Amino acid sequence: MDVLVREYEPRDRDACTDLWVQLTQWHRDIYEDQTIGGDDLTVWFDKYMAEQKPVHVWVAEDGGLIVGFIGALERERRWELEPIVVAASHRRRGVGEALARTLIEAARAEGQRGLEVRPAARNAGALRFFHGMGFDVLGQLELVLDLAKPERWRAGERLADRDFRV
Repeated sequence: MDVLVREYEPRDRDACTDLWVQLTQWHRDIYEDQTIGGDDLTVWFDKYMAEQKPVHVWVAEDGGLIVGFIGALERERRWELEPIVVAASHRRRGVGEALARTLIEAARAEGQRGLEVRPAARNAGALRFFHGMGFDVLGQLELVLDLAKPERWRAGERLADRDFRV
């Protein structure tokens, strides 16, 4: 698929907000929890831009339609890839790869020491995608002891000879 990847412009805000809503709904679905993100999902893109202050945001455009975006957050001499979102209608068509390659090339050009990404543990497709893009070093893990809803988690992964729920 030929998509144009370009720097974010303020005119892209509504399309990126819609994509953020799709991303949050995906997380709601994979975790079977429709409360993730709260009642108004449309506020999160603006919060991301204002509070996280990404150093770069790129959008993927197909025929004038914004079908994905990716952001880079500065973490000392590394960037964190956060988030990457592709419209459901355009997944598995190379859009995510084009966005990720743009970010990887920019990080190299700007002399970053590395990139990190923190996909949701239950998002097996994202884990496979990032591994395929070269993210094959485990830097750190976040372990959770859920005191409120331990039943929400299911068996999933094995690491260091231990079973973990996701």
